[in-house]
Amino acid sequence: MRSLVDLSLAPEHRRGHGALYDGLNHGSIEIARLRRGVAGLPLPRVEERIVLAVDVSPWLRPDAETSPARLFCHVHGRARGTAQMIPGWPYSVVAALGSGRSSWTAVLDAVRLGPTDDATAVTAAQLRETVDRLRAAGHWHPGHPDIWIMLDSGYDVTRLAFLLADLPVVPIGRLRSDRVLARPVAPRRPDARGRPPRHGPLLVLADPATWPAPEHTSSTDTTRYGTAQASAWHRCHPRLEHRGPWRDHPGQLPIIEGTLIRLQVEHLPGDRAPKPLWLWTSDPTAPSRDVDLAWQAFLRRFDLEHTFILRGSGSRRMTSHEPGDLAGGVVVLRGCCARRW
Repeated sequence: MRSLVDLSLAPEHRRGHGALYDGLNHGSIEIARLRRGVAGLPLPRVEERIVLAVDVSPWLRPDAETSPARLFCHVHGRARGTAQMIPGWPYSVVAALGSGRSSWTAVLDAVRLGPTDDATAVTAAQLRETVDRLRAAGHWHPGHPDIWIMLDSGYDVTRLAFLLADLPVVPIGRLRSDRVLARPVAPRRPDARGRPPRHGPLLVLADPATWPAPEHTSSTDTTRYGTAQASAWHRCHPRLEHRGPWRDHPGQLPIIEGTLIRLQVEHLPGDRAPKPLWLWTSDPTAPSRDVDLAWQAFLRRFDLEHTFILRGSGSRRMTSHEPGDLAGGVVVLRGCCARRW
């Protein structure tokens, strides 16, 4: 047996399915050793590259009024426009994505977010520790392709790129369609006067008139989405201001350049007029091959959604020993075995 889930399915296991998790809840787990052990397991890859996905999954606790540090968790309803805010414990989960006709993921870490936590700072620290453990386990060595990190639009991908600039990682995040980025500054004329500008022409995602000619275009035929057309613009960056997370930044704000990717598919399941998907990668001059591989790898991020489907009594019996633990180890043990049904 390689996992508790396998043991629960064995004929020799004659107790109830929830007995395994009852035993875990009455025992203790060495969280640091568990993290190292999980990092040492075989890791899936996408085109010989490690691809990680980060997302937040809530453990809803609406009736646990005495549970400490609960937050209002955003939960999607079954229909559009039926989202709710339910008290619970949000967990930031990091998992490695695979390839092929499978939605299995390898969960590597889970950290509970507290009421006063900066989600971006916690995610950056979590990713830094996860990457360090992967390097210590021998999964990445100098000369290997950079590790890609897939993020949804709720993350500040440019700030994460700034915080993780010293690591061999490339954050790739989805952007809202109302974002505005700046292009590089044009070469300055010799007779120009005044202070040189820091930002070039604006690129408004919702206004095609502001889009210059892309540095990369491609067309890919897919079986699920029809023809997928990708366009990319190099060295695009947001215009940062001294407010929010950058309010206390010392000195001049940095210019964080990356590659902007626009993906337009022919159709989606049940939607014949899909909106474009906008991605931003911290590689300022991503080559054509990486541009196409980036949006294809980003679509694998949705495999993490299936990992969050924790079924059975075990998902309701999880206990949390520390604010930053692995939910008693149950999230990792069950999440590794979650798949698309």
